[in-house]
Amino acid sequence: MPEFIQNFELTAWWILAIKLIVVLTVVPVGALAGGYALHKVMAHLQHRLGPMYAGGFHGWAQTLADGIKFVLKEDIIPEKADKPVFKYAPAIIFIPILLLYLVIPVDRRLIVQDLDVGLFYLLAVSSIPAIGILMAGWSSANKYALIGALRSAAQLIAYELPIVLSAATVAMLAGTLSVVGIVEAQDWPFLFWPPGIGLIAFIIFFAGSVAEMNLPPFDMPVAESEIITGAFTEYSGMRFIFGYFFAETAHMIAFSGLAVTFFLGGYRPIVPWEPLTVIPGIVWFMLKLFVMVFLYLWVRPTFPRLREDQLQKFAWKGLIPGSLGLILVAGAWILYAPEWLWH
Repeated sequence: MPEFIQNFELTAWWILAIKLIVVLTVVPVGALAGGYALHKVMAHLQHRLGPMYAGGFHGWAQTLADGIKFVLKEDIIPEKADKPVFKYAPAIIFIPILLLYLVIPVDRRLIVQDLDVGLFYLLAVSSIPAIGILMAGWSSANKYALIGALRSAAQLIAYELPIVLSAATVAMLAGTLSVVGIVEAQDWPFLFWPPGIGLIAFIIFFAGSVAEMNLPPFDMPVAESEIITGAFTEYSGMRFIFGYFFAETAHMIAFSGLAVTFFLGGYRPIVPWEPLTVIPGIVWFMLKLFVMVFLYLWVRPTFPRLREDQLQKFAWKGLIPGSLGLILVAGAWILYAPEWLWH
Protein backbone atom coordinates (compact mmCIF):
# COMPACT_ATOMS: atom_id res chain seq x y z
CA MET A 1 0.00 0.00 0.00
CA PRO A 2 1.42 3.46 -0.88
CA GLU A 3 2.87 5.37 2.07
CA PHE A 4 0.60 8.44 1.63
CA ILE A 5 -2.47 6.18 1.99
CA GLN A 6 -1.06 4.58 5.14
CA ASN A 7 -0.43 8.01 6.65
CA PHE A 8 -3.80 9.41 5.56
CA GLU A 9 -6.02 10.25 8.52
CA LEU A 10 -9.64 11.36 8.40
CA THR A 11 -9.97 14.73 10.09
CA ALA A 12 -13.27 16.18 11.29
CA TRP A 13 -13.50 18.21 8.07
CA TRP A 14 -12.99 15.12 5.89
CA ILE A 15 -15.68 13.25 7.84
CA LEU A 16 -18.07 16.19 7.47
CA ALA A 17 -17.35 16.39 3.72
CA ILE A 18 -18.02 12.67 3.28
CA LYS A 19 -21.30 12.96 5.19
CA LEU A 20 -22.39 15.90 3.04
CA ILE A 21 -21.57 13.99 -0.15
CA VAL A 22 -23.66 11.07 1.11
CA VAL A 23 -26.60 13.41 1.84
CA LEU A 24 -26.28 15.12 -1.57
CA THR A 25 -26.36 11.67 -3.20
CA VAL A 26 -29.10 10.09 -1.12
CA VAL A 27 -31.61 12.98 -1.29
CA PRO A 28 -31.98 13.11 -5.11
CA VAL A 29 -32.11 9.31 -5.30
CA GLY A 30 -34.69 9.31 -2.51
CA ALA A 31 -36.69 11.97 -4.33
CA LEU A 32 -36.74 9.78 -7.47
CA ALA A 33 -37.83 6.76 -5.43
CA GLY A 34 -40.46 8.89 -3.68
CA GLY A 35 -41.76 10.07 -7.05
CA TYR A 36 -42.11 6.49 -8.24
CA ALA A 37 -43.87 5.55 -5.00
CA LEU A 38 -46.18 8.53 -5.50
CA HIS A 39 -47.17 7.28 -8.96
CA LYS A 40 -47.70 3.66 -7.94
CA VAL A 41 -49.29 4.06 -4.50
CA MET A 42 -51.81 6.66 -5.67
CA ALA A 43 -52.56 4.58 -8.75
CA HIS A 44 -53.35 1.46 -6.71
CA LEU A 45 -55.41 3.44 -4.20
CA GLN A 46 -57.47 4.68 -7.15
CA HIS A 47 -57.65 1.19 -8.73
CA ARG A 48 -55.25 2.06 -11.56
CA LEU A 49 -51.98 0.49 -12.68
CA GLY A 50 -49.78 3.56 -12.77
CA PRO A 51 -46.49 3.49 -14.76
CA MET A 52 -45.89 0.08 -16.34
CA TYR A 53 -43.57 0.49 -19.34
CA ALA A 54 -40.58 2.77 -18.65
CA GLY A 55 -37.70 0.51 -17.65
CA GLY A 56 -39.73 -2.67 -17.99
CA PHE A 57 -40.69 -4.04 -14.58
CA HIS A 58 -43.70 -2.03 -13.35
CA GLY A 59 -42.34 1.15 -14.91
CA TRP A 60 -39.51 1.48 -12.37
CA ALA A 61 -37.71 4.07 -14.52
CA GLN A 62 -40.69 6.39 -14.96
CA THR A 63 -39.42 9.15 -12.66
CA LEU A 64 -35.96 8.88 -14.25
CA ALA A 65 -37.59 9.31 -17.66
CA ASP A 66 -39.54 12.31 -16.36
CA GLY A 67 -36.29 13.82 -15.07
CA ILE A 68 -34.60 13.39 -18.47
CA LYS A 69 -37.63 14.97 -20.12
CA PHE A 70 -37.35 18.06 -17.90
CA VAL A 71 -33.59 18.29 -18.52
CA LEU A 72 -34.34 18.52 -22.25
CA LYS A 73 -37.09 21.12 -21.84
CA GLU A 74 -36.31 24.71 -22.74
CA ASP A 75 -35.61 27.02 -19.80
CA ILE A 76 -38.09 29.84 -20.38
CA ILE A 77 -38.01 33.11 -18.41
CA PRO A 78 -40.88 35.59 -18.90
CA GLU A 79 -39.82 38.83 -20.56
CA LYS A 80 -41.14 41.03 -17.74
CA ALA A 81 -39.92 38.78 -14.92
CA ASP A 82 -37.40 39.96 -12.36
CA LYS A 83 -34.79 37.63 -13.80
CA PRO A 84 -32.25 37.30 -10.93
CA VAL A 85 -35.00 36.66 -8.38
CA PHE A 86 -36.82 34.33 -10.78
CA LYS A 87 -33.64 32.29 -11.38
CA TYR A 88 -32.60 31.82 -7.76
CA ALA A 89 -36.01 31.25 -6.14
CA PRO A 90 -35.93 27.44 -6.72
CA ALA A 91 -32.56 27.26 -4.94
CA ILE A 92 -33.97 29.21 -1.97
CA ILE A 93 -36.74 26.60 -1.81
CA PHE A 94 -34.69 23.44 -2.32
CA ILE A 95 -31.47 24.09 -0.37
CA PRO A 96 -33.19 24.50 3.06
CA ILE A 97 -34.96 21.20 2.48
CA LEU A 98 -31.55 19.58 1.97
CA LEU A 99 -30.37 21.18 5.22
CA LEU A 100 -33.12 19.37 7.13
CA TYR A 101 -31.39 16.06 6.43
CA LEU A 102 -28.19 17.14 8.20
CA VAL A 103 -29.59 16.61 11.71
CA ILE A 104 -31.93 13.64 11.20
CA PRO A 105 -30.35 10.61 12.97
CA VAL A 106 -30.70 7.50 10.81
CA ASP A 107 -28.81 5.55 13.50
CA ARG A 108 -27.05 6.44 16.72
CA ARG A 109 -23.90 7.41 14.79
CA LEU A 110 -25.38 7.96 11.33
CA ILE A 111 -26.03 11.70 11.55
CA VAL A 112 -24.16 14.53 9.86
CA GLN A 113 -24.20 16.77 12.94
CA ASP A 114 -25.86 16.28 16.32
CA LEU A 115 -26.64 19.81 17.50
CA ASP A 116 -27.55 20.63 21.10
CA VAL A 117 -30.32 22.83 19.69
CA GLY A 118 -31.15 20.57 16.76
CA LEU A 119 -34.88 21.10 17.19
CA PHE A 120 -34.48 24.89 16.90
CA TYR A 121 -32.34 24.36 13.81
CA LEU A 122 -34.99 22.17 12.15
CA LEU A 123 -37.81 24.61 12.85
CA ALA A 124 -35.77 27.58 11.64
CA VAL A 125 -34.60 25.93 8.42
CA SER A 126 -38.03 24.51 7.56
CA SER A 127 -39.51 28.04 7.42
CA ILE A 128 -37.06 29.37 4.79
CA PRO A 129 -38.78 27.85 1.69
CA ALA A 130 -41.69 30.25 2.23
CA ILE A 131 -39.33 33.08 1.20
CA GLY A 132 -38.42 31.23 -1.99
CA ILE A 133 -42.09 30.66 -2.85
CA LEU A 134 -42.82 34.37 -2.44
CA MET A 135 -39.79 35.19 -4.60
CA ALA A 136 -41.00 32.79 -7.31
CA GLY A 137 -44.52 34.20 -7.40
CA TRP A 138 -43.59 37.87 -7.20
CA SER A 139 -40.80 37.69 -9.79
CA SER A 140 -42.89 35.82 -12.40
CA ALA A 141 -44.89 38.89 -13.50
CA ASN A 142 -47.98 36.68 -13.49
CA LYS A 143 -51.09 37.30 -11.41
CA TYR A 144 -51.84 33.60 -10.99
CA ALA A 145 -48.30 33.01 -9.70
CA LEU A 146 -48.56 35.97 -7.32
CA ILE A 147 -51.91 34.80 -5.94
CA GLY A 148 -50.52 31.30 -5.48
CA ALA A 149 -47.43 32.63 -3.71
CA LEU A 150 -49.50 34.76 -1.33
CA ARG A 151 -51.79 31.85 -0.58
CA SER A 152 -48.75 29.65 0.09
CA ALA A 153 -47.24 32.24 2.43
CA ALA A 154 -50.50 32.59 4.37
CA GLN A 155 -50.80 28.81 4.61
CA LEU A 156 -47.18 28.31 5.69
CA ILE A 157 -47.51 30.95 8.42
CA ALA A 158 -50.72 29.38 9.70
CA TYR A 159 -49.50 25.78 9.72
CA GLU A 160 -45.95 26.47 10.88
CA LEU A 161 -47.38 27.27 14.33
CA PRO A 162 -48.97 23.84 14.97
CA ILE A 163 -45.75 22.15 13.83
CA VAL A 164 -43.68 24.29 16.20
CA LEU A 165 -46.05 23.74 19.11
CA SER A 166 -46.26 19.97 18.59
CA ALA A 167 -42.44 19.85 18.39
CA ALA A 168 -42.31 21.91 21.60
CA THR A 169 -44.48 19.26 23.26
CA VAL A 170 -41.97 16.61 22.17
CA ALA A 171 -39.08 18.69 23.54
CA MET A 172 -40.91 19.04 26.88
CA LEU A 173 -41.47 15.29 27.13
CA ALA A 174 -37.88 14.49 26.14
CA GLY A 175 -36.31 17.23 28.27
CA THR A 176 -33.84 18.17 25.50
CA LEU A 177 -33.59 20.05 22.20
CA SER A 178 -31.09 17.56 20.77
CA VAL A 179 -32.66 15.40 18.06
CA VAL A 180 -30.61 12.39 19.13
CA GLY A 181 -31.58 13.13 22.74
CA ILE A 182 -35.24 13.07 21.75
CA VAL A 183 -34.80 9.60 20.25
CA GLU A 184 -32.91 8.31 23.29
CA ALA A 185 -35.63 9.65 25.62
CA GLN A 186 -38.25 7.37 24.01
CA ASP A 187 -38.25 4.09 25.92
CA TRP A 188 -41.69 3.80 24.39
CA PRO A 189 -42.33 5.92 21.29
CA PHE A 190 -44.09 9.17 22.15
CA LEU A 191 -46.87 8.08 19.79
CA PHE A 192 -47.85 5.48 22.42
CA TRP A 193 -46.66 7.04 25.68
CA PRO A 194 -47.60 9.29 27.46
CA PRO A 195 -51.09 8.03 26.64
CA GLY A 196 -52.96 10.37 24.35
CA ILE A 197 -50.48 13.26 24.51
CA GLY A 198 -48.04 11.89 21.96
CA LEU A 199 -50.82 10.65 19.68
CA ILE A 200 -52.53 14.07 19.55
CA ALA A 201 -49.16 15.80 19.04
CA PHE A 202 -48.46 13.40 16.16
CA ILE A 203 -51.83 14.13 14.52
CA ILE A 204 -51.23 17.88 14.80
CA PHE A 205 -47.70 17.54 13.43
CA PHE A 206 -48.88 15.32 10.58
CA ALA A 207 -51.71 17.67 9.55
CA GLY A 208 -49.42 20.70 9.79
CA SER A 209 -46.70 19.05 7.73
CA VAL A 210 -49.16 18.06 4.99
CA ALA A 211 -50.20 21.71 4.73
CA GLU A 212 -46.58 22.89 4.97
CA MET A 213 -45.77 20.84 1.87
CA ASN A 214 -48.90 22.01 -0.02
CA LEU A 215 -50.05 18.41 -0.40
CA PRO A 216 -53.71 17.42 -0.87
CA PRO A 217 -56.11 18.11 0.76
CA PHE A 218 -54.24 21.33 1.67
CA ASP A 219 -52.98 22.09 -1.85
CA MET A 220 -55.12 25.12 -2.64
CA PRO A 221 -52.06 27.35 -3.36
CA VAL A 222 -50.99 25.05 -6.23
CA ALA A 223 -54.37 23.68 -7.26
CA GLU A 224 -54.08 23.26 -11.01
CA SER A 225 -57.85 23.56 -11.46
CA GLU A 226 -57.86 26.90 -9.63
CA ILE A 227 -54.59 28.78 -10.22
CA ILE A 228 -52.59 26.40 -12.46
CA THR A 229 -49.53 25.53 -10.31
CA GLY A 230 -49.44 28.55 -8.06
CA ALA A 231 -46.10 30.32 -7.70
CA PHE A 232 -44.53 28.00 -10.30
CA THR A 233 -46.89 28.80 -13.18
CA GLU A 234 -44.14 30.38 -15.28
CA TYR A 235 -41.40 27.85 -14.46
CA SER A 236 -40.17 25.16 -16.83
CA GLY A 237 -37.40 22.62 -17.13
CA MET A 238 -35.06 21.97 -14.22
CA ARG A 239 -36.12 25.09 -12.33
CA PHE A 240 -39.64 23.66 -12.13
CA ILE A 241 -38.24 20.30 -10.99
CA PHE A 242 -36.14 21.76 -8.16
CA GLY A 243 -38.68 24.38 -7.13
CA TYR A 244 -41.72 22.14 -7.18
CA PHE A 245 -41.42 18.39 -7.80
CA PHE A 246 -38.05 17.58 -6.20
CA ALA A 247 -38.79 20.02 -3.37
CA GLU A 248 -42.16 18.40 -2.70
CA THR A 249 -40.83 14.84 -2.69
CA ALA A 250 -37.67 15.63 -0.70
CA HIS A 251 -39.78 17.61 1.76
CA MET A 252 -42.13 14.66 2.20
CA ILE A 253 -39.26 12.29 2.97
CA ALA A 254 -37.69 14.83 5.35
CA PHE A 255 -40.94 15.34 7.27
CA SER A 256 -41.38 11.56 7.38
CA GLY A 257 -37.94 11.31 8.96
CA LEU A 258 -38.83 14.02 11.48
CA ALA A 259 -42.09 12.27 12.39
CA VAL A 260 -40.18 9.00 12.88
CA THR A 261 -37.63 10.81 15.07
CA PHE A 262 -40.12 12.77 17.17
CA PHE A 263 -42.91 10.25 17.63
CA LEU A 264 -41.88 6.72 16.56
CA GLY A 265 -38.60 6.29 18.44
CA GLY A 266 -36.31 6.94 15.47
CA TYR A 267 -33.71 4.19 15.15
CA ARG A 268 -34.85 2.42 18.33
CA PRO A 269 -37.19 -0.62 18.30
CA ILE A 270 -40.88 0.17 18.08
CA VAL A 271 -41.39 -1.35 21.56
CA PRO A 272 -38.77 -1.81 24.34
CA TRP A 273 -38.40 -5.58 23.98
CA GLU A 274 -34.87 -6.95 24.31
CA PRO A 275 -34.92 -9.42 21.33
CA LEU A 276 -35.79 -6.54 18.98
CA THR A 277 -32.54 -4.73 19.78
CA VAL A 278 -30.57 -7.18 17.62
CA ILE A 279 -32.11 -5.51 14.55
CA PRO A 280 -29.85 -2.63 13.43
CA GLY A 281 -31.12 0.88 14.12
CA ILE A 282 -30.96 1.87 10.47
CA VAL A 283 -33.38 -0.96 9.64
CA TRP A 284 -35.88 0.28 12.23
CA PHE A 285 -35.56 3.83 10.95
CA MET A 286 -36.11 2.85 7.31
CA LEU A 287 -39.11 0.65 8.12
CA LYS A 288 -40.75 3.47 10.07
CA LEU A 289 -39.84 5.93 7.30
CA PHE A 290 -41.61 3.78 4.69
CA VAL A 291 -44.72 3.71 6.88
CA MET A 292 -44.72 7.50 7.21
CA VAL A 293 -44.19 8.06 3.48
CA PHE A 294 -47.09 5.71 2.80
CA LEU A 295 -49.30 7.72 5.20
CA TYR A 296 -48.52 10.94 3.34
CA LEU A 297 -49.28 9.25 0.02
CA TRP A 298 -52.43 7.68 1.43
CA VAL A 299 -53.87 11.05 2.44
CA ARG A 300 -53.43 12.61 -1.00
CA PRO A 301 -56.17 10.77 -2.95
CA THR A 302 -58.38 10.13 0.10
CA PHE A 303 -59.71 13.55 1.16
CA PRO A 304 -61.27 16.30 -0.97
CA ARG A 305 -59.44 19.60 -1.34
CA LEU A 306 -60.32 22.25 1.23
CA ARG A 307 -61.37 25.75 0.21
CA GLU A 308 -59.04 28.58 1.20
CA ASP A 309 -61.32 29.74 4.03
CA GLN A 310 -61.72 26.17 5.34
CA LEU A 311 -57.97 25.71 5.20
CA GLN A 312 -57.31 28.80 7.33
CA LYS A 313 -60.10 28.05 9.80
CA PHE A 314 -58.78 24.54 10.35
CA ALA A 315 -55.40 25.99 11.37
CA TRP A 316 -56.44 29.01 13.43
CA LYS A 317 -59.57 27.58 15.06
CA GLY A 318 -58.54 23.92 15.29
CA LEU A 319 -54.88 22.98 15.24
CA ILE A 320 -53.39 26.04 16.97
CA PRO A 321 -55.77 26.10 19.99
CA GLY A 322 -55.47 22.30 20.21
CA SER A 323 -51.66 22.41 20.24
CA LEU A 324 -51.65 25.16 22.89
CA GLY A 325 -53.95 23.06 25.07
CA LEU A 326 -51.70 20.07 24.47
CA ILE A 327 -48.70 21.98 25.83
CA LEU A 328 -50.64 22.64 29.05
CA VAL A 329 -51.52 18.95 29.34
CA ALA A 330 -47.92 17.93 28.68
CA GLY A 331 -46.74 20.37 31.36
CA ALA A 332 -49.21 18.91 33.84
CA TRP A 333 -47.99 15.39 32.99
CA ILE A 334 -44.36 16.38 33.54
CA LEU A 335 -45.08 18.06 36.86
CA TYR A 336 -47.60 15.71 38.42
CA ALA A 337 -47.40 12.26 36.81
CA PRO A 338 -45.75 9.64 39.07
CA GLU A 339 -42.20 8.77 38.06
CA TRP A 340 -43.03 5.09 37.49
CA LEU A 341 -45.42 6.11 34.69
CA TRP A 342 -42.51 7.52 32.68
CA HIS A 343 -40.97 4.09 32.04
